[in-house]
Amino acid sequence: MQRPIAVNTWVWESPLTDANLPPLLARIADMGFDAVELPLENVGDLSAGAVRDALGGLSPLLVGAMAPGRELVLADDAVITRTQHYLSACIRLAHDIGAPAVCGPFYARTGRVWRMDAAERADAYAQLRRRLAPLAAEAEAAGVVLGIEPLNRYETSLLNTTAQALEALGPLLGHGVGLALDTYHLNIEERSSADAVRAAGRHLVHVQVCGNDRGAPGGDQTDWTGIFDALDAVGYTGALSIESFTARNASIATAASIWRPLAESQDQLAEDGLAFLRSCAARSPGGHP
Repeated sequence: MQRPIAVNTWVWESPLTDANLPPLLARIADMGFDAVELPLENVGDLSAGAVRDALGGLSPLLVGAMAPGRELVLADDAVITRTQHYLSACIRLAHDIGAPAVCGPFYARTGRVWRMDAAERADAYAQLRRRLAPLAAEAEAAGVVLGIEPLNRYETSLLNTTAQALEALGPLLGHGVGLALDTYHLNIEERSSADAVRAAGRHLVHVQVCGNDRGAPGGDQTDWTGIFDALDAVGYTGALSIESFTARNASIATAASIWRPLAESQDQLAEDGLAFLRSCAARSPGGHP
């Protein structure tokens, strides 16, 4: 099956705002992408009208950023409330621009790590379910899914694997909550990226792709054939979104450890990734990606 190919605007800009949105989306459309992944870093950065006007023929996808000060577990009530308000704004924007989901590591700020024993982990999971529950209900009412993304061990200690995400989210899955998987994190944390995709199964709502070095997908160590076969097996028909970063990212470049250029230019990174994903679709009997 052929899936839409998208790119995250973090490849070029941070933060994305109404002001820098139109020329960047025009550039992405000219490159030949089907969809665009839009990060809402701060409430008010993007307005629904401006996004709709700038999309042209691109389909919208939305992600959030768990920047410093955003937490849903093991934090003061005021911090939890502010984070919930931010995620509510993400849900509203997703609904208003027609994005099917809003995705991200919606549990703790990116880069926050701490040690837990089994009982402490169970308590943190219970806290996460409680704090996500009203947001899940809000998302479901809006026709939007919250896609919760596991991150690698250097960016969080809470949800690193698909299995942990399934355990932590439990009863919320399928009720305004799903899973968002990123091949970069899968490459670090999973014994088999393909098996992790299969484990996510029907709960998989979004997939981000990049090389194992955080650069363009393709020409790297990732088992792309295995991943695409697994996506076919679970019936995933959503976008494959290239996610990489400019080192000037205002929210998470430090936590994501982007210290060097990952291509000759950011345009080259996007174009190389798009060419690879298109070539996979062209040569695969199954029509992936």
